[in-house]
Amino acid sequence: MSGDSRTTWHVPQEDLRAYAQGELAPPMLWSADTHLAACARCREALAAVSDPLALDAGWERLDAELDVPRPGLVESLLVRIGVADHTARLLAATPVLRASWLGAVVAVLMMTVVAAYSMRVATSPSLFLALAPLLPLAGVALSYGPALDPTYEMAVVSPTHGFRLLMIRTVAVLTVGLGLNGLATLALPSYGLRALAWLLPALALTGTGLALTPRLGPVLAPSLVGGAWVALLVAAQATAEGHGTLAPFTAAGQGVAAAVAALATGLLYLVRDRFDASRLPFTDFSEGGAG
Repeated sequence: MSGDSRTTWHVPQEDLRAYAQGELAPPMLWSADTHLAACARCREALAAVSDPLALDAGWERLDAELDVPRPGLVESLLVRIGVADHTARLLAATPVLRASWLGAVVAVLMMTVVAAYSMRVATSPSLFLALAPLLPLAGVALSYGPALDPTYEMAVVSPTHGFRLLMIRTVAVLTVGLGLNGLATLALPSYGLRALAWLLPALALTGTGLALTPRLGPVLAPSLVGGAWVALLVAAQATAEGHGTLAPFTAAGQGVAAAVAALATGLLYLVRDRFDASRLPFTDFSEGGAG
């Protein structure tokens, strides 16, 4: 069957309709494919029985598939280790997991470690311990606000519960942030376990900031929590008069931080439904307004 003039068999009309609808099964499908490549008459008949709307829909699906952005390195790695596609896309778009933010965090931690080494007269690296808890708090706060989140509009209209979206981002940011803090802690081996005194305050600050977010918004809540932490450190410094370990980093202070973290976690669970994007007034957050 090299051309129409020598073709004595043509695809039956009903088979052409099945072919156009994608319902023709082998081996007739293979025979029709071979014949259509050589027979202009059957191709014209196929065009006549094909649904133009279905054809347009097929082209639209193809265009949509071609327009889908290719996954980056982080997203590909997340998918490879078993993270769902949509979750990997959401994590990969988290602003504070980008190189610029991570580089800034690393730079700040390096400077505080250097400062701790330059003031070895202290019994603990106070500057490092004061700053380290603020970094996870800031990272979580910046990970779901409309100003920096490229997927903010998608999150607002998503049928997924707002609390689940928040927790996905929070776990990712905390994992990276606490991991970087932990690596910086390894650079302070001479202080022993005292260099880990930032961990419980970090969890307490982050949990409190999240628990207050439905009421105050993702800008004001972490700002107030961070300000309260700085005020607490200033008061502790004044009390200590430059001698000894600051109160938040003593055994008693660590116990208070653990209690605050537990209470904040419980409160966060109680207010989880208020993170639903359909009810939480996110539109005010871009201006720092309270919800």
